[in-house]
Amino acid sequence: MQEVTQDADGISLRQLLMSFGEPLAELQYAPDLDAPVTGVALLDPEDPPAARPGDLVLALGVRGRSALPVLRAAARDGATAVAVKPAPGAPPEALRTAAEDAGVALLSVHPEARWDRLDALVRAALAAGRPQQTHADAQEGDLFGLAQTTAVLTGGIVSIEDTANRILAYSRSADSDEADDLRRLTILGWQGPEPYLSKLREWGVFQRLRTLDAVVSIDPHPELGLRRRLVVAIRSGERQLGTIWVQEGSTPLAGRADQALLGAARVAALYLVRRRSEVSADLRLTRTLLAGLLDGATGPQTLAGHLALDVRRPAAVLGFTLPGGPEPGRSETLNVISVHAAARHRNALVAPVGDRVYVLLPELPRGVSPETLRGWAQEIADAARRYAAEPLRGAVGRVVPDLHAVPESRAEADRVMDAMAAGRITADIAALPDVRAQVLLGELLELLAANPEVRDPRLTALVAHDTLHNGRLAASVLAWLDGLGDVREAAAGLHIHPNTLRYRVRRAQQLTGLDLGSPEQRLLAMLQLRLPTSE
Repeated sequence: MQEVTQDADGISLRQLLMSFGEPLAELQYAPDLDAPVTGVALLDPEDPPAARPGDLVLALGVRGRSALPVLRAAARDGATAVAVKPAPGAPPEALRTAAEDAGVALLSVHPEARWDRLDALVRAALAAGRPQQTHADAQEGDLFGLAQTTAVLTGGIVSIEDTANRILAYSRSADSDEADDLRRLTILGWQGPEPYLSKLREWGVFQRLRTLDAVVSIDPHPELGLRRRLVVAIRSGERQLGTIWVQEGSTPLAGRADQALLGAARVAALYLVRRRSEVSADLRLTRTLLAGLLDGATGPQTLAGHLALDVRRPAAVLGFTLPGGPEPGRSETLNVISVHAAARHRNALVAPVGDRVYVLLPELPRGVSPETLRGWAQEIADAARRYAAEPLRGAVGRVVPDLHAVPESRAEADRVMDAMAAGRITADIAALPDVRAQVLLGELLELLAANPEVRDPRLTALVAHDTLHNGRLAASVLAWLDGLGDVREAAAGLHIHPNTLRYRVRRAQQLTGLDLGSPEQRLLAMLQLRLPTSE
C-alpha cells in the first residue's frame, strides 16, 4: 500500500466527486456524501489489504467481484471509499451490495481510465482543499480552477494541455452528453488520441498555434464526432508551453469567448513558467539527495524529510544500463523508466548516475516478493524497447529492511550489471540469486587480473606461447576442462578431431610442465585461462 495523507479535515466525498468531472468515475453507493476524504491509497494485488481512516482506496489489478476482499478490508479499516474497475460484462450488484453492507462508498472507474491519472487528480484535489477556486486563486497555481473559470467565461468545456497534448487540467461539465468524442477520449487517456490529433495536424491547427498569437477556430465535423472548438497557445515569449481548448457544448459559445481565452492563456503561462522552475529545482534537489543515499555518502534522513518518506519501511533498488552511455539523446529512455516505475510504485524515485539509471522503491509493503520487483523491472525494459527503441537491461537489488540499507541494495544491483557488461549474463533482467555463479566468477577473475602474483606462471607462459605462435593450446585446454575431460564433446565445440584435441592437451603439458591430473592445477587453469589474453 502506498499512502498520501492530507490534513485531518480533508475534503468531502461530494467535493472530490465534483472535482473528477466526467467521465472518469461513477458513484455506485455512498452512505454519506459529506464523509471526509483525507488521503488516497493505491492498493496493488501484491499488497496486504489495509487502509487508513478517511482513505479513498484505488483497487489496482482487480476487477468486479475479485475486488470484494479489498472492499471489505478497506471498510474494516475505516476507509471512506473504494474505487474499482468493473469486470467486462459483469453486473456491479455484488460489489454494491457488499459496499452497502460494509458501509463504505463505492466508485466505479471507467475501464479505459488510467489509474495513475486518477491518483494524480485525487491528490491535486486534496492538496487544493476544495474543488472550486476564484480566478484570483487560479493565478496562485490551480490549473483546474483556471479551467473551470475559463469554462464559465466562454460558456464551453475547457481543457488545458501541454505541448505533447497531454491533459494538465480540465473543467467539469454538468451534462456529460455535451462532451464530444475527442473530449471524452482525451480525458480518459489523459492525452489526445492519435487519430484526432492527426486530423488536427492535417487541418494545419498545430502549425497556426506555433506561429500565431491568436485564437484558432475549428469548425464542427459531425462525421468525426467533433463539435466546434476554439484553441489558443500558451506562450512565454517565443516559447510555447501548451494550449487551452474550449469545446462548444449544447449552447453556442459566449460572444467574447476569444477574449476570455486569450486572458486565460496569459494567466496559465504565469503558472506554467513558475511551475516548471519549481519542478525543475525540486527534481534536481531530489536527484542529488537520492544519488547521495545510493552511494552511501549521505544518510536517508534528508531525502526522507524532503519527500516525507518513512525511513523504517522496506526498500529496494532497480538498476538499468543506458545503452551507449549517458548522452543527451537518452532522455526518452529516462522518461520511459520514470513513467513506468511511477505507474507501479507511486513513491518510486529515479536518478541517472553515469551510464546507469537507478530506481529507488521506498516504502515497499513488507513481504513483497522478488518476483514482483523482477516483473516491474521487466515491464520497464519491455517498454523501453517498444517506445524508446532501446535494448534496456537491468538488475534487481535485494529488498532491504529500511532506507539506511539502500546502498546495499544498489551495490547488489551493480554487481549484476557489471556481470552483464562483461557478457557473463544474457538475460535482460536478473537478480543476484538467479546469477550468483556468473557474478562471483566475474569478481574472482577481476581479482586475478588485478593481482598477477596470485597467477600460475606456467599458465601465463602457455597464453604467451599461443600469442607468439598464433596457437590454440590454451583454448583447447580450457574447452577440455569445461567438458570435464570429455574429449569428443570438447572437440565438437572446437570443431576439431578428438585426436587433435588430445594432442593439444598433451603438448600444453609438455611445454609448461603443468600436471592436469592435479585437481588444484585444473581448478586454477579453469579460472586463469578465462582471463582476457591482454591480461
